[in-house]
Amino acid sequence: MKIKIPTFAAVVVFALIWLLFGINHLVNAGTMAPMVSTMPGGIFWIYFTGACMILAGISIIAGKWTRPACYLLALMLLVFIAAIHVPAMIKGDMFAPASILKDLGLAAGAVITGNVRGHIKQLGQ
Repeated sequence: MKIKIPTFAAVVVFALIWLLFGINHLVNAGTMAPMVSTMPGGIFWIYFTGACMILAGISIIAGKWTRPACYLLALMLLVFIAAIHVPAMIKGDMFAPASILKDLGLAAGAVITGNVRGHIKQLGQ
């Protein structure tokens, strides 16, 4: 399979986004804490998911263990939907449906990235 430059660029951008999301979780954990205040472990989950996001971004860029990392990333996003966004929607949060759609789209992107990254050995191949 020949991977075109736009596909390679999209994969790199996707990885960079996860690196930034992960850094954001680590730097702004205190601000995000109310989202997990009712969950056992509380703020631990923000740090844990931030570290997972960073590791997924590194995995995508390095091309090592990318498929499992991306599939786990997609699973994490589905858990976010079930544990954070659906309860928020039930409570009347008007932004929750958009967050559900965003995370569904990111989960789909993670699965696609996990499936195509193994075909990219070097730019332009």
